[in-house]
Amino acid sequence: MASESADEETVGADAVDTGAAVTDELDTDATVAADAAGPANGETVRIDSWIWSVRLVKTRSMGATACRGGHVRVNGERVKPAYAVRVGDEVRLRHAGRERIVVVKRVIRKRVGPPVAVECYVDKSPPPPPREAAAPIGIRDRGTGRPTKRDRRELERLRGFGDPPDGGHDGTAAPDDPGKQSRPGKQSSSGKQSSSGKQSGPRTRGRPGTRS
Repeated sequence: MASESADEETVGADAVDTGAAVTDELDTDATVAADAAGPANGETVRIDSWIWSVRLVKTRSMGATACRGGHVRVNGERVKPAYAVRVGDEVRLRHAGRERIVVVKRVIRKRVGPPVAVECYVDKSPPPPPREAAAPIGIRDRGTGRPTKRDRRELERLRGFGDPPDGGHDGTAAPDDPGKQSRPGKQSSSGKQSSSGKQSGPRTRGRPGTRS
């Protein structure tokens, strides 16, 4: 019985050693791939190309747009797309509603897979916001049809673009709106009371007291 327990412990230790060896091999392969994606001797790598290569943005054009918009900072300073990134630089990127903070560990110029990309920087980003907080405002359920006027007013109010519900947009005039109040005594049709209170009627032809 003692020999069987010793054999089981030996098998478990071998499995742990095998798993660690596989992990080390994968890390080594990722490191080799990251080194292979690096620039040639004397070449520099643009910041917009680097953040695309390490998969912080989906396309290189998105990286360039982020730099032009002031959403990319290196060591606390806003940089242009052609800025040459170096090992040890702290890169801050605000993209897709999230802030990424990474420290450059390897400089590469080719886009690599996720296992290789994480070997090129040290991630110091804050945790992403919860899904409830990141949900957009005013999303309608599928199949509910087109929004009504009331629905659109509520959506605009939630987004901060509309007026309060009692602002007179429901077809009725506000109580203190003088432009919507009718003048007393004014009637538009012929033969009815005018604004001056006089009765208007049809005009007679010819002079009074004469025969036509």
